[in-house]
Amino acid sequence: MDILVDNQQELAKIGARLGSAAKGGEVVELIGDVGAGKTTLTKAIALGMGISDDVGSPSYVLSQTYDAPSGLRLRHYDFYRLSDPGILAAELEEALQDEHAVIVIEWGDIVAGILPNDHLQIRIVPTSDIARRLSFTSGGESSKRLVERLK
Repeated sequence: MDILVDNQQELAKIGARLGSAAKGGEVVELIGDVGAGKTTLTKAIALGMGISDDVGSPSYVLSQTYDAPSGLRLRHYDFYRLSDPGILAAELEEALQDEHAVIVIEWGDIVAGILPNDHLQIRIVPTSDIARRLSFTSGGESSKRLVERLK
């Protein structure tokens, strides 16, 4: 499924809907060039989960965890600067076992072998300076349920 958004506000609405649909155990992989909107989408997912913390790009710290009032956790990973995931691969594998975690991964190609089949892949492609095309690929029931909330 593809969705066209005309601006960051529309992108944020998509993310908030994904966040509010999350029940725990979901894995979302964000693919896009630098500046495509991956962190903007992650911030909106956090807001949809009820997280009021300032969610930023974890490019320099590599991972961040945010607690939602519902008892869920947002685990945000960014593997952009890594040529090998090292110990973070083990951390991610552990996080994938947490049924209360919603995991969002930027630049996930380096950990593709670790990701479960049932994850939602969102490809973000700029179509102008502010517009984006979002392409959603679901790998199983959990990720399909998230996409259904967007229809």
